[in-house]
Parts: sequence; structure tokens; C-alpha cells
Amino acid sequence: MSTSFIWTGIVIYIVIACIVAYLSRRSNAPDMTDYFVGGRNFGGVISALSYSATTYSAFMMVGLAGLTYKGGVGALGFEIVYFAGVSLVAIFGPRFWLIGKKYGFVTPSEMLGARYGSRWVAIVVALASCLFLVPYSAVQLAGIGYLLSGMSDGAISFPVGLVIATLLAIILSYVAGIRSVMWTDSLQALLMISASVLVTIVVIDQLGGFFGMFASIAETKPEMLQVPGPGLFSFKTMLGLTIPWFFFSISNPQVSQRLFMPKSLGALRRMLLLLLCFGLVYTMVAVLWGFAAFEAFPDLENADLASAALLGADFLPPVLSIVVMIGILAAAISTIDSILLTLSSMLARDVYGGFRSGATDAAQLKIGRFVIPIISLIALAFASLKLSLISILSVAASSGLVVMVPAIVGAFFWKKGTAAGALSSILLGGLFVIVMYMTGNSLFGLNAGILGLPVATILFVLVSLVTSRKDDVMHIFVDEISDQLAHLTK
Repeated sequence: MSTSFIWTGIVIYIVIACIVAYLSRRSNAPDMTDYFVGGRNFGGVISALSYSATTYSAFMMVGLAGLTYKGGVGALGFEIVYFAGVSLVAIFGPRFWLIGKKYGFVTPSEMLGARYGSRWVAIVVALASCLFLVPYSAVQLAGIGYLLSGMSDGAISFPVGLVIATLLAIILSYVAGIRSVMWTDSLQALLMISASVLVTIVVIDQLGGFFGMFASIAETKPEMLQVPGPGLFSFKTMLGLTIPWFFFSISNPQVSQRLFMPKSLGALRRMLLLLLCFGLVYTMVAVLWGFAAFEAFPDLENADLASAALLGADFLPPVLSIVVMIGILAAAISTIDSILLTLSSMLARDVYGGFRSGATDAAQLKIGRFVIPIISLIALAFASLKLSLISILSVAASSGLVVMVPAIVGAFFWKKGTAAGALSSILLGGLFVIVMYMTGNSLFGLNAGILGLPVATILFVLVSLVTSRKDDVMHIFVDEISDQLAHLTK
């Protein structure tokens, strides 16, 4: 494909995204609540589109397509488990929203610190999120690098793709904070789903139609269509991938922070319903995309290049290829933006604010904006290492974040949970996951994705049982939320 054609598509996207971001700005100076959670005033449709664009990132059309290319039908089972995990939003979403609105929380770590009566809980959650989310940010950058490099046959190098993505993410985050991200997300989500569905239909038609394509795959490599697949997946591998992914919607703070943003519980419910519809369609599209890439290009050395190979194929009209390329680019940028804003808000609110108890809202906002490019450059450096499959690296990041799940569940459902229990589960559980990955990721034949959550849960429960909870303004946290939900559902 013509490199000039690719550059034209990139420039058009950048111009449109920057215009939308600029128009989303408010005339008055923002504060922490406005800049990072949009004043808690987003409707259900905008919330759903933004949530979708943030969640279904470069992982889907690059990572999941590549995972399907390498692992066959097992990749669908893996992603369906994540899709089922989105249902956790129905349980935790109203609780996050109610308590966030009542106490003015900006970050999930701030909420946990208040629940357990300890600023150290908030600080540790914030720092642990930074540690594990930087690799996930790098995944998005790498996805763009692979995409642009593959489509242009190397004319746009992998590092150039990383730099383009990093600069654009910084600009869109800076313009108006979460407002610019939410509105550009909505544009990106609509472009992403419509373009990917259209091009998938065209590609499959070019490969002999739906039944013809799968008949051909069944003849040439039938194990691609047989559970668990051609060798990538085993029961232990599947379990290690799916456990962290199932809890993604509450363990990843860039996602759970969005539960503070809808303007009402009704908007939150609409967000969840639309998100489920979007996710089901996009999951099937990404998996079909991976199978189509395998049928068209069965000998790729790097599975993460499957999408790029399809988009550069001669049988696909260039205009459609560019539209999908922009959709994937936009999805990745959306996720990076969300991570940048979430991490910067946690560092400003919980780390800086935790050590500087008298820090004003304006000072916190200044710090938050200051660290955005710093986080971006760290992610850029990490992405340049080209580590592992995008899909596997994504799950590795989630394996670290899943150690926060016991403290999150305990915040709403177990009144005996203590600050010491939360700290031990996150610190020691996170250290356990890191050591596992550094030493071969195998203990008794099981990996960190399987063992991380039970280790963190045991630590949280045992330490909480032998320590006492502090009395503080949140000592009725659990009962308060339960009573409010019971009242609202009558």
C-alpha cells in the first residue's frame, strides 16, 4: 500500500481528533473532578462508547486477531471469558458510582484508602497500578507500531509508529482531560466498530465466503477449529490467561474510574447494556479477522502482524484498509489516554496528596498534568523492547493488577477487611506475581495468572482476621452502600 496514502489517513485522523478534543473543553478552569472524571456528568451513550473504546483497544484487532491466528478457536474461548467478566460492572458499578458521588472520590485508590482508613492503602494501590499499567500502555503503542510498519512494508518504521502514538496520546490527554478523551473515544468507537464490521465482511467474501473460508481452514489445518487449538492453549494456559482477564473491569483502574463518571444510575445501566452489545460484536469481528488472516497468509513469522497483513492485502480496497487502520489507531490511543489520565490522577491525588496532606486541588491538578508526558515516555521506552505477543503481555499486566481484587471486593462485601490485610495482599501478592514472571512463571506447574488471585485472597483474609480495623469516617461504608442500593431497587 502507498505510504503517502497511509500518511494521509493518519493526518486526517489527527486533525479530526484534535478538533473534537478542543471543542470538548469547558470555558472555566478545570478542577480535579472536572479534569479527571468529567464532573460526573456523562450520559449513558457517551459513557458506553468511551468505555468500549478504552476497553476494546489495540488488543482486539491486533492482539486478539494475532492470538486467533496462532491459537485458533481457543482464542474465542479466552475472550468470551473476559466478555462474561464485564457483568461484574452490574455488581460493582452502582457501588462505585454511589460512594464516589457521596464522598467526591476521583480515583479508585482514593476510595480504597478511605474505606480502609489508611493513606498508605491509597498510595500503594496507586504505585502498583503504575507498575503494572505501564506495560499495558506499551502494548497499545506496540500495536500501533506493528500496524503501521506492517501496512507500509517497513516504510513507516516501528519506532516512528511508537512516537506518533505517544505524541498524539499526550496531546489529546492534555487538551481537556477526560472530557476530550470521552468525546474522542465516542468518535473512535463508532469508527472502530463500523469500519471493522464492514471490512470483515469484505475480507471474508474475498476468501470464499464464511463457509468457504472455514471449510478451507478445516481442510488445511483442522486443529485451528478444534478445542483447544493447534498447541498454544492448554487447560492451564487458558486458566492463567482468563482469570486475570475476567476481573479486568474492576481490577484495572482506568476502567473502574469510569464508574464514577455517569450522571445517574440510569446512565450507568445504559452504559452497561450498550457495552455488552458492542463487546459481543467486536469480539466476533476480531476472531473472524484472525481466521481470515490465517487463511490468506498462513506463514507469518509474527502473529501480531496478522491484521497489518490483511490490511495491506491486494484484494482489500485501499480506502477500507485506511479506515480500519485509523479505527485500530484510534482504539489504541483511547486506551493510552485513559491510562495516562488515570495514573496521573492517582499520582497527584493519592501519592502527592498522600504525602502533602494540605495540597490544594489546584496543586494536585498541576502535578497530574505534569506527570502525563513522563508516564508516556516510560511506556514508549518499554514498547520499544518488543516483548512477547501483545495478547500475552496484556494478560501479564492484568495478572499483576488482579491482586487488588480481594481488597476491592472486601471494600463492599466484607466489613472485617483491614488496611493491613489490603496492604499485604497488594504488596506481597504483587511481589509474588513479579517474582513468578522473573523466574519462569511456573510454580507446581501453575502460572502467575492462576496463582496470583488466590495468594492475594489468602493474604487479605488471614491478615485482616488478625488485625483490627481503624475507626474513621468510612466505618459504615459497607452498610451505607447496601442500604442505598436496597432503597433504589425498591
